[in-house]
Amino acid sequence: MSISENTRDILREMGLNAYEIDAYIVLLEGGQMTAMEISRDASVPYSKIYDVLNSLKQKGWVKSSESRPFKYYPVPPVEAVASTKLRLEDKYQSWETVVSDELQPLYEKRELVERPDMLILRGQQAVLTKLEEVLTKANKEIMIAAPEFARAILASAEPLMSGLKKTVSVTFMVAGKTENWVFLKKSPYVNELRVRDHMFGGGVIADGKEAMLFLGEDKPSLVIWSNHVGLVGFAREYFQFLWDSSAKV
Repeated sequence: MSISENTRDILREMGLNAYEIDAYIVLLEGGQMTAMEISRDASVPYSKIYDVLNSLKQKGWVKSSESRPFKYYPVPPVEAVASTKLRLEDKYQSWETVVSDELQPLYEKRELVERPDMLILRGQQAVLTKLEEVLTKANKEIMIAAPEFARAILASAEPLMSGLKKTVSVTFMVAGKTENWVFLKKSPYVNELRVRDHMFGGGVIADGKEAMLFLGEDKPSLVIWSNHVGLVGFAREYFQFLWDSSAKV
């Protein structure tokens, strides 16, 4: 009885070695067999056959009679797979527990030291450099809220949008007079533009995962980058609140 190489690969992925696969296939064809018969038909060395069969029993693929001479017979393949699934799920749970209890705390401790979830950016060049990084990493969505004081920075950043992935949708909300933002209306990278009279602060939100916040009234006195889940979520909700009450351009 022959099986495809694909099936052999799958059986190996489920934890069976070459001897175990051959022994199981022989049993599927032959039914109840002694160890010697399995050894002969499957070309498994007799010195190894009992180790192979005991391993198959432990893994839930083979059973044996209780009286001598012992005869072995295959567990139905569907049942064997179900047993393997349960065994792997138990292993997964134990892996998850170890990783969660021992490795995750090490990662989180390192993150606090090496990768803060908030940065204060000083100077226009620092802001533009970070903004380029945020725009380039985005995969799905860029949401931009632009108060009047951020117009110069965002005008400088508009060419950076040429590096956006084609899958990214850009929504732009601005404050003040529409004619001051005419460069955005002509931009091929802006999918939708809205305007409102006034906006305290603003920012850029990428994929709902990280945000750059521009705070101030007359000039960007404070620019913050963060990937903190709570802060980015709040920024996104506030953007949507303002967006819903803004006028389409």
